[in-house]
Amino acid sequence: MDIKLTTPLTKEKVENLKSGDKVLITGVIYTLRDAGHKKMIEQINNGETLPIDMKDNIIYYVGPSPARPGQIIGSAGPTTSYRMDDYTPTLLDLGLKGMIGKGERNESVILSMKKNTSVYFAAVGGAAALISNTIKSCEIIAYEELGTESLKKLEVENFPVIVVIDCRGNNLYKTEREKYRT
Repeated sequence: MDIKLTTPLTKEKVENLKSGDKVLITGVIYTLRDAGHKKMIEQINNGETLPIDMKDNIIYYVGPSPARPGQIIGSAGPTTSYRMDDYTPTLLDLGLKGMIGKGERNESVILSMKKNTSVYFAAVGGAAALISNTIKSCEIIAYEELGTESLKKLEVENFPVIVVIDCRGNNLYKTEREKYRT
């Protein structure tokens, strides 16, 4: 059974999620990839205000393709998350509660997730058309010069994800591999 989750993603909501849970997200999520993460960290290091407050938000690692005429957004499949790993602990310390992508995360990210009560969701790669149908609006918030990698605010309805790493560090990528080794 799918868990229906609305944003903002509070600590209490995160604590109720377990690795392996199927979740449908409704509400606001933000998009950002490597170039945008780098710009955010530069802003933090320069003492500048970020374009969004990280508290209780979700970042989706995606660089959606341009929308065709009459569409809200183009294909919006997840990108590989490890490219954001160097930047992620800083954003988690600022209150980021969820990340959506694909692929494994490094140990420093997992430790920071545990420390900050955060969650990592996987969106199914190769399902970009399905995912784009759950996006109801798309607005560029910052870094427009980055094109598809700009910071965007998405309104989503029943956006399908799976909890891969929960706030206790349980990791679906590891537990499921172990089942097949025995």
